[in-house]
Amino acid sequence: MVKVSPSILSADFANMERDLQMLKDSGAEYIHIDIMDGHFVPNLSMGFPMVSASKRVSDLVCDVHLMIDTPIRYVERFCDAGADILTIHVEADTEENTKKALDMIRAKGVKPAICVKPKTPAEAVLPFIDQVDLILVMTVEPGFGGQSFMADMMPKLKKISEYIRERRPGCELEVDGGVNAETAKTCVENGANVLVAGSAYFKAADKTEFVNTVKSYG
Repeated sequence: MVKVSPSILSADFANMERDLQMLKDSGAEYIHIDIMDGHFVPNLSMGFPMVSASKRVSDLVCDVHLMIDTPIRYVERFCDAGADILTIHVEADTEENTKKALDMIRAKGVKPAICVKPKTPAEAVLPFIDQVDLILVMTVEPGFGGQSFMADMMPKLKKISEYIRERRPGCELEVDGGVNAETAKTCVENGANVLVAGSAYFKAADKTEFVNTVKSYG
């Protein structure tokens, strides 16, 4: 089953409650919340208040993506704020700290997840694959919305989908970056089952149609 996780980085911040309700009405399952610190990526975005506010007004799965240095410092606070899935980057800390952070997330009753940037090879997920419930593959350089889809990430996506089948059946495989109604099909064909869509979702004239189109590929 294919799921859609609209990124609220592209939402109307002045009408966030309205937009969160729109996500549910259109058939999306997840709310994707991008957290950026201005260090790990060259941009700043939301923090704990947005996660907790989203939880108060929506019962969709809160899919929180931490694009921050040394995430072990903050994972428990994001869990307490209301994350249902909490994703950290393999590039953001040492392997030891990343494993500890994933254990801390699990201990809070939240699904732990890892993410790899475009230049990071597929095999970088292997030390963590037994600890996670979702793996996120970036198909743009993280930090800004509206970038073009990197089709050359598809062999890596396919390789990670093979790792999941072999080592962690049931783990979800998510793609974020340049996903639209056309590129989503390519992602699903290469093993993805969760699609993050920001600009394409919020600019769609008919958001329900957009979600239904993406889901039809599964």
